Amino acid sequence: MNIIRVEGIELYAHHGCLEEEALIGSHYRVDVAIETDFTEASRLDDLSKTVDYVVVYQIVRREMKIRAKLIEHVGQRIIDALKAEISGIEKVKVKVSKLSPPINGNAYSVSIEIEN
Repeated sequence: MNIIRVEGIELYAHHGCLEEEALIGSHYRVDVAIETDFTEASRLDDLSKTVDYVVVYQIVRREMKIRAKLIEHVGQRIIDALKAEISGIEKVKVKVSKLSPPINGNAYSVSIEIEN
């Protein structure tokens, strides 16, 4: 199996349990790792035989725009959409990080990682 990674997708979104998070929003980073067989694509130099990372980015961006209280929920939605809309995915791992989270202390980020 081969892996395609789309890492460091930086977006601004409005996720969180606090009302101020819904209004103000936060910076997020999303990393995606997709297990697929791109052997034929590598031999034929044919994009249609692999996972198009532009489509991966578009799906992540679209799902991140839909408000949720939990980044766990957003991560699962991203996985569900990727698997539903892109053929050839054997397994996918998504990491969603909220940068500078409101936790009454100093932390660079909080993250969830889901693999399915």
